[in-house]
Amino acid sequence: MKIFDIFDVDKIEIKDPALKKYINLEPRLIIKSHGRARERFSKSKVNIIEKLISELAVPGHRGKKHKIITRVSGKYTQGAKVVIAAFKIIEEKTKENPVQVFIRAIENASPRDEVTSIEYGGARYPQAVDVSPVRRLSLSIRNMVHGSHDKSFNKKKKIYETLAEEIINAAQNSNESFSVTKKIETEKQANSAR
Repeated sequence: MKIFDIFDVDKIEIKDPALKKYINLEPRLIIKSHGRARERFSKSKVNIIEKLISELAVPGHRGKKHKIITRVSGKYTQGAKVVIAAFKIIEEKTKENPVQVFIRAIENASPRDEVTSIEYGGARYPQAVDVSPVRRLSLSIRNMVHGSHDKSFNKKKKIYETLAEEIINAAQNSNESFSVTKKIETEKQANSAR
């Protein structure tokens, strides 16, 4: 069985040992959990492509602000069509399995260190912390979606084209990728806060 009956996930290789446990690639015809993952560590049971589709539904959230209002609604089918179109473009350009390219993009775009604020004696200090694998996944997918929406909002390019470009650039670890530059930036901040 394949995802959407198009993309094969049998020979997908996950190189990052921390993310291996949390990337779910269970092959299904329709990947839709309806948000029913409620028990502990249930995020790891949600298919990784469903996470991408869900993130596409709410692209404007940037620190509790709706900075960008886009035409992509919260409808699952609309988000699924965008992802399928993007994956087909990835397959054409790279001549590889698009799910494998997407996994490589996640591994390259997920930050390992982050900065948090600690209050000590009435003063706040930045403190570098390690990022949990689930948060690494969420951050990388969110940054990919934000980057693709920035490149397509009020422009001639469609969202599926920019999403495909963003995933390909992140898979190649290119600095043209929004998510990779965001990762480098957060790790630099964490380095200076050590």
